[in-house]
Amino acid sequence: MTAVGDIRGTTTDRRAVISLLRRLRSAEGQSNPRPVWADLRALGDVVPAPWGGFFVTGFDACDQVLRGRNWLTPDFAWQQRQSDAERWHAPATQEMTRTLSRLNAPAHTSQRRALGNLFDRRTLEVMEPQVTTHVTRLLDRLDDELRSRGEADFAAVVGEQLPIHTVGRWLAIPEEHYPRILSFTHRQVHAQELLPTKSELAVSAEATLEMRAFFTRLISERRARPGDDVLSGWIRYWDAVHAGDRAAADQILYDLTMFVTIASLETTATLLTNAVWLLTGEPARAERLRRRPEDLDDAIDEVLRYDPPIHLNSRVAADDTVLAGVPIARDTAVHVLYGAANHDPRRNPEPHVFDIRRRGSHLTFGGGAHYCLGAALARLEARVLLTELLCRFPALRPAQPPVYAPRMVFRRAASLKVTT
Repeated sequence: MTAVGDIRGTTTDRRAVISLLRRLRSAEGQSNPRPVWADLRALGDVVPAPWGGFFVTGFDACDQVLRGRNWLTPDFAWQQRQSDAERWHAPATQEMTRTLSRLNAPAHTSQRRALGNLFDRRTLEVMEPQVTTHVTRLLDRLDDELRSRGEADFAAVVGEQLPIHTVGRWLAIPEEHYPRILSFTHRQVHAQELLPTKSELAVSAEATLEMRAFFTRLISERRARPGDDVLSGWIRYWDAVHAGDRAAADQILYDLTMFVTIASLETTATLLTNAVWLLTGEPARAERLRRRPEDLDDAIDEVLRYDPPIHLNSRVAADDTVLAGVPIARDTAVHVLYGAANHDPRRNPEPHVFDIRRRGSHLTFGGGAHYCLGAALARLEARVLLTELLCRFPALRPAQPPVYAPRMVFRRAASLKVTT
C-alpha cells in the first residue's frame, strides 16, 4: 500500500519490519503471533512501513486512529490518488471498496442509519433459539465424528459452519447454498490482504465473479417473491429510496447483502475455534466455566483480546496530524495492529498470560463509526456454542494445535483436531 508524504525509517528499521512481517505470515508466526507483535511494538507505537505509511502498535494510538474522525478508510477517492493503479483496480478490490467497511461519510452514514442496530437485544432474543438449534445439530455431527473416528476437525465440522448457518437463516438463504458461499468467501478474501500477489488477486477475481452472480440472483429472486425476512425488508426500503432507479437500488442491495454475509463468516469461525482451543486445552479453565457459566462472557472477551481474528486494519490521515509523537502527512496510510495493541502491557498487564478472569481491554471489534456491525451476534454465537459444548463434552481436548492460513490481515483457523 503506497502512502503520500510518508516519513520513512532507517534501513535497519525497514529490514527489521520486513523480517517481522515474514515471520508473522509464516507457519510459526501464524501458530503463535504474540512474539512478533511484541517485537513490532518494541520498535515504537508508530513504526514506519517498508513501502511507506506506518504500522500502529500501541493500544492508545490504535484506539485514537479507530475512533478519530480525522482518520478515514482508504475509499475510492483515496485510491484514485495512488500511483499503483493495478493494485487498486483489481476487480475484487473494487468490489470490497463499495462495502460499508470502506465507505466514509456521507455514504457510510446513510447506509448505517438505514440498517440501524442490526443485532439489538430484541433481534438477538429472536435469533437465540435458532442459534441454539444450529449449535445442537452441529455438535451432534461432532459427536458422531468423535465416536466413529476418535477425533474430529472442530473448525470444519462446527467452527465455520455455525456462522454461515446463523447468517444464512437470518437472510433466508437456502442451506444448499452454504458450501458455495464459504468457498468463494475463502477465495475472495485474498484481495483484502495487505500486499496481495498477482496470483492471489487472480483467485480473488474469479471468486468475485461467483459472488456477484450469486447475490445478484438472490436479490432478484427475493424481489420477485418477497417475504418477511431481513433481505425482503432491505429491498422494500432501498426500492423506495431509489424510486425509479432500480440499478442504484440493486447496487446498494448487492453491496449490503454480500458484505453482511461474508464479513460474518471467517472472523466468527476463527473466534469460535480459538475459544475451543484456548478453553478446552486447559482442563481447569473448562471446569471453571462449567461451574460458573456466568463467566463465559469474560472468557470470550479474553479470547478476543488474546488472539483476535483480524491482524490489522487500515486507515488514512484526513489531514496532516501527529500520532504518538510522529508527524503523519495527509493521505498517509496507517495499519492498526489489533494483536499488538491488545497485548500492550500498558493497558493489559502480563498480556502474554491468557486469563479468563482478566476483564481487560481489547480493540478487536474496532471503534468509532466502523465498530463491527456483528459484534453482538458473534458474542451470542460463541456463548451459546460454549455453553452446550462444555456440558456435552466434558473430556473434549485439542488433539493438536490449530492450523492457520498464511495471511497478514484476516486470521483463519483452517483446522483444529479435537478428541475426548
